Amino acid sequence: MEQPDKLKIREYLILTIKGFCMGTADVIPGVSGGTMAFILGIYKELISAIRSFDSLWIKSIVFLDTKSMTSRPHFSFLLPLFFGIGIALIFFTRVIKLPELLYLYPEQINGLFFGLILGSIIILLRDTPAIKTGDVFILIAGVIFGLLVFNSVPMETPNTSWFVFLSGTLAICAMILPGISGSFVLLVLNKYTYIFNAIGYFDFSILTPFFLGAATGLVIFSRLLSYLLETHYRSTVLYIIGLLVASLWVIWPFQVREYEIIDQSTRLISSTPVFPNELTASFSLSLLMVATGLFVVIYLSLITGKKRSLAV
Repeated sequence: MEQPDKLKIREYLILTIKGFCMGTADVIPGVSGGTMAFILGIYKELISAIRSFDSLWIKSIVFLDTKSMTSRPHFSFLLPLFFGIGIALIFFTRVIKLPELLYLYPEQINGLFFGLILGSIIILLRDTPAIKTGDVFILIAGVIFGLLVFNSVPMETPNTSWFVFLSGTLAICAMILPGISGSFVLLVLNKYTYIFNAIGYFDFSILTPFFLGAATGLVIFSRLLSYLLETHYRSTVLYIIGLLVASLWVIWPFQVREYEIIDQSTRLISSTPVFPNELTASFSLSLLMVATGLFVVIYLSLITGKKRSLAV
């Protein structure tokens, strides 16, 4: 039997690895960190941990109650998780530039994430009671909203601190919501390259307002999402499934893609889904990656031995 200390170290290591997976997903436009959290089976814990930074915690800071300040928030969960996310963001912007790999091998990388998201949809539908007529309209509403977001054209936006703050707020809301990608929101706001360059080169004049905005978005949106899941669980889950279905459009491996070079970085500016008309090695490998992603999600669901839930 493992010692308690070894079990804790193992638990922290697993959380760090899961955080690394979430951070990797957040670098790729079209993939949601919230979706990855669901795939990894930690979505419920993530929302609960974010909500632990509540009014009672703020009160403990005001009254210098160090015990409550350090024990009330779920630091044992969040610190290794966000450490893993941070490592992934730095690793895939400085060491191995994932956006460039996405440019070189778009079909294979998108294929893997397509399979992961497709598997998530299957599991959520499986764990949702029989779909009724009214549920279909909620699903369609989620799909329509997702497609409107994913087909938005990047806009001209300022690089001022207040807008970087707003970008952080909107991006983090997308990150914790399964289906909408924080990176894709940054693309629409024309801040993807700007923010990820700042992360890669530790430009704190940009990162400070961005992370302050992200923290604000986490505090506000996690409570809103939690409220919706507690009071309108079925409708919220169905809407999220609709968002996930819509995200398959943007993450579909086979697309005609157009790129442009901005600040010495290659950025995707538009893509149109297509279906290959011939069987090639690249096509076969992409399908294999889709199958791999699908298998991973279903396997993780089976070994947990229980239904996955978004309830908090």
